[in-house]
Amino acid sequence: MESVHEPCEYTNNTAENHAHQLDETPAPGETDGGRKKAGREEKKKCFWRWPFGLDETDGGRKETGIEEKKKCFWRWPALALRFPCRRTAKRNLVKAEKKRKRVAGTSRRHDKGTVPFITKNHSYILRCYKIGPKLGKGGFGLVYAGTRRKDGLKVAVKFSLKPPNMPYITVPGHPKRLPLEIGLTLTANKCPRSPQIIKLLDWQEYTDHYIMVMERPLPCMDLLSFMELHGGTLNEDTARHVMRQVIRAANVCCENGVYHRDIKPENLLVNQDTMEVKLIHFGCGALMKESAFKFFCGTREYIPPEFKLTGKYHAKPMTVWSLGILLFEMVCGDFPTAKDLYMTAANIWTKPGLSQECCKLICDCLQPMPKKRLTLEKMHLHDWFKVMDEIMERTSENDTCHGHP
Repeated sequence: MESVHEPCEYTNNTAENHAHQLDETPAPGETDGGRKKAGREEKKKCFWRWPFGLDETDGGRKETGIEEKKKCFWRWPALALRFPCRRTAKRNLVKAEKKRKRVAGTSRRHDKGTVPFITKNHSYILRCYKIGPKLGKGGFGLVYAGTRRKDGLKVAVKFSLKPPNMPYITVPGHPKRLPLEIGLTLTANKCPRSPQIIKLLDWQEYTDHYIMVMERPLPCMDLLSFMELHGGTLNEDTARHVMRQVIRAANVCCENGVYHRDIKPENLLVNQDTMEVKLIHFGCGALMKESAFKFFCGTREYIPPEFKLTGKYHAKPMTVWSLGILLFEMVCGDFPTAKDLYMTAANIWTKPGLSQECCKLICDCLQPMPKKRLTLEKMHLHDWFKVMDEIMERTSENDTCHGHP
């Protein structure tokens, strides 16, 4: 259930005091987030990631200590599409268990020394929030656990350095243009909002960095760590429950004029007790537009084939492609190989242990031609989700038969 908290009384620079309506300002120039270059030392995984720059990592899924091999491609007949061939990832359950114990708000250790960025210029932040242990870090940012002093609300406090030429957007009701991540998070949460989207509670901007204060659900971990704790894959029922929520979040983002552009396990938080999912990290996103995007900012493994072929892609078809990759990861434990993509394009992909409806949904999402993909608006109506609806109906009927209201 969603909990609503009042903003800190010391400032009017909060999410609740802004009219969350998308203006007519054109989308800022998208930056090519890229990924790490070949041969560069792999960085440590973390679920809070800095969105900008050419050093964006791929989620730490390559096996450490092994030199990256040159990609191999299958050539798609007639269209000459190219699909990357990936190695099978190894998942260390011991490390995953340690990571689970370091989940936000549980037993993460305090780092020695002072908190970076915190100075006398941050008197407002220190007055309103108590800064706790570090939750994660990226190339240009750090995330700390925090507590709102006014009411004890648990929050996540993100400190982010501003990269050169950082894009800004205009949010109606705010007198100044805001950093992209702040503006998109606010806009994604305007009405109608979804509890599956992380809520921005407060923020402060400075000359060379900005600070975001967000809700911190407890307990929670990123979806990739959750998958590792379950042997690297999720059963269909769990994957279906997660996918339904992610699709809802993606649809609400688009309805509110926000294109997330980096939906992946690392950017999804899962509450292990309630199985509620929240979409985080809008730093790679952009404002929705009817025309095609010509730059890609996100994760390499989620690049749609039309961008590799033409250098262009549209927001919703690309989102469907990324959701197909996400579902494949959840039920198979890794990215699809070139052979997998060849078979999904031909609608003949199957996997032992998976239902026919699940395999069909993956094929419908991973079509190389955008016009042949399932539409984002109709994803929740797929036959695969009807199984859950039928189970819920039978449960409701059984409760009624036994005299339960």
